[in-house]
Amino acid sequence: MSARAASALADGPVLPALLRLSAPGLLLVVFQAAISIADTHFVGRLGTEPLAGLALVFPLVMLLQMTSAGAMGGGVASAVARALGAGDAARARALVAHGLAIALASGLAFTAVVLAFGRPIYRLLGGEGEALEAALAYSNVLFSGAVLVWIANTLAAVLRGSGNTLVPALVLVGASLVHIPLSGALTLGWGPLPRLGIAGAACAYVVAFAFAAALAGAWLWRRTALAPRREDVRFAWREFREILRVGAISSVSAVQTVLTAVILTGLVGRFGTAALAGYGVGVRLELLQVPIVFAIGQALVVLVGTSVGAGRPARAKRVAFAGAAIAAGVCFAIGASAAVWPRLWVSLFSEDPAVLEAGAAYLRIVGPFYPFIGVGIALYFASQGAARVVWPVLAGTARLALVAGGGFALVALGAPLAALFALIALGIVVWGSGTAIAVRAADWSRPG
Repeated sequence: MSARAASALADGPVLPALLRLSAPGLLLVVFQAAISIADTHFVGRLGTEPLAGLALVFPLVMLLQMTSAGAMGGGVASAVARALGAGDAARARALVAHGLAIALASGLAFTAVVLAFGRPIYRLLGGEGEALEAALAYSNVLFSGAVLVWIANTLAAVLRGSGNTLVPALVLVGASLVHIPLSGALTLGWGPLPRLGIAGAACAYVVAFAFAAALAGAWLWRRTALAPRREDVRFAWREFREILRVGAISSVSAVQTVLTAVILTGLVGRFGTAALAGYGVGVRLELLQVPIVFAIGQALVVLVGTSVGAGRPARAKRVAFAGAAIAAGVCFAIGASAAVWPRLWVSLFSEDPAVLEAGAAYLRIVGPFYPFIGVGIALYFASQGAARVVWPVLAGTARLALVAGGGFALVALGAPLAALFALIALGIVVWGSGTAIAVRAADWSRPG
């Protein structure tokens, strides 16, 4: 990003810049939604037990994506944006080298932990029998390629931090076009390819991210001025700290979000396999909104980070709440539709009456509160751009405490599944409104 481009982001009209930076990510949403729907559809063709196994692994896949793309990726994008906003291109290149080192170490750590402890984790979530074995078949393959996911998402974050949101979106669109047909072919055994069952969907996931990492790396090194030079690969705590002061704290938020999902998955699992499968299908619509708000959020990281780096905190706040309003509106449209016509979504994946009932109940109860998801995620990313993420993370802590304490109490009292879903909705409201209050009160006059 040139000095002129950085100045345009820090001083130009807010809404056009926000829409321009968000648009490529919103295009990507279509393809990421197609991946989620396709994988669930292909695995659903194998039966209810593999579908339940997919739901068991989903919280850890969320953690992998949220930490690599949203948390540490946000830390990388924020650091690069602030360095470029301050006119320090050399430091931006050094931050790229440090970000890739973090990605390599983190990806290897994911692989080691999940391969070693996957079985007890999925048992803790209520997995047993065929559902547990299906979860392990999927998980062991997918997490063996965790490094590729981390590298691809870190390279994409670097490009977004430079103000280029189009190329990383196109890279991931290309990966989606690889993933979807390959997933169907390997899961169900199309043509000459082997029928690998649920492991086939995991193979497709890994191959797609290898493709994305190669494309993003080639673009960074050949078409930008951000590729680290030899003198930039001198690791120093100062540069690690610049990324980690956002990325590490944001990773706590990711862990809280996934721990919330883990606890809820375990609690829903006590109502039976069909309830677990229905909940897994229903919550996927909620999670399909994440890429939409992620597109807006990554634009907020760049615009807020550049504005803060250029000494424009008041503008940064205007950008943040404009993005949150757009995100809330999109999530309201999705949530209202899901609440009115829940079976249109759930029936895409299963015809089991018990699965349909559980999934529809989830969407009817939780769907109306989806706007708070948009507000919470958008303002969380805006806070990353300002390097002020502690209070938004604490809003997530409040949600976790409410869901964990209240959920176990409801199950102990023999409450129905609908009561648990109502608690989920309340947790979303606490998180979204708490984040908004924290951002409004925060002092963004200097990075914290």
